Amino acid sequence: MIVNATPTGWEVIYHRSHALLAAQLAGQWKRKNSPARIYETLAAISHHDDLEKEWEEDNLTEAGTPKDFMMADDTINSDTSCQKLANLANNARYRGRWVAMLISMHISRLNESKRGQDSGFDKFLDEQLQNQQRYREELGIKKDEVDAAYAFMQWCDRLSLILCQQELPADERFLEISQGPDGQRYDIMQRSDNLITVQPWPFEDENFTVNVEACDLNQVKFASNAELTQALQTAPIKVLEWTFVKS
Repeated sequence: MIVNATPTGWEVIYHRSHALLAAQLAGQWKRKNSPARIYETLAAISHHDDLEKEWEEDNLTEAGTPKDFMMADDTINSDTSCQKLANLANNARYRGRWVAMLISMHISRLNESKRGQDSGFDKFLDEQLQNQQRYREELGIKKDEVDAAYAFMQWCDRLSLILCQQELPADERFLEISQGPDGQRYDIMQRSDNLITVQPWPFEDENFTVNVEACDLNQVKFASNAELTQALQTAPIKVLEWTFVKS
């Protein structure tokens, strides 16, 4: 989960909500420049964080505060890590091979740096690369088209995280998002009137609004994960909105 401090406690955004925001942003892309199989790509974007089940996991720091996902332990446990990621990859297949391929590519990108820590995990990573090649061959699509679609998925994911993690710079300074599916660099900036612009402008409409729901916790520390889970389930929900405009 994504955790931001507030004056009275914490603002918590579930990863599935962040993924839905990424899909909203993807849906605004210029139609004529959309990557291959745009609707299936949107499905992959909206479901790429289905692995996260914050209500079932250890989400407390040692100090008893909600744990932001950036504080997660990267230590590999072959049984649990492989099983969770394998479930994500396998479940994606029920939405089709294109979705499964993009989800598998996302798993690879996030976990290839951990190669060499565990032989079982290395085997799992090898299987993902093999699956990706098989999906490309079965779908009869070129690798550069697949790479462009995944770059699009990454771009939308990164932009959603910038918004959810409150990373927009002050004083109308630009921040790089990432390269888009066209290989072009894109930058984001929040104006003094709080409207947001992206350069170059990649979207279909000249202005639009996106949103995400967040839990508003008015408590700083929790005695257990059960207490945090209960607090999240009963916390007020607030809607965070961002309006984008073409400069």
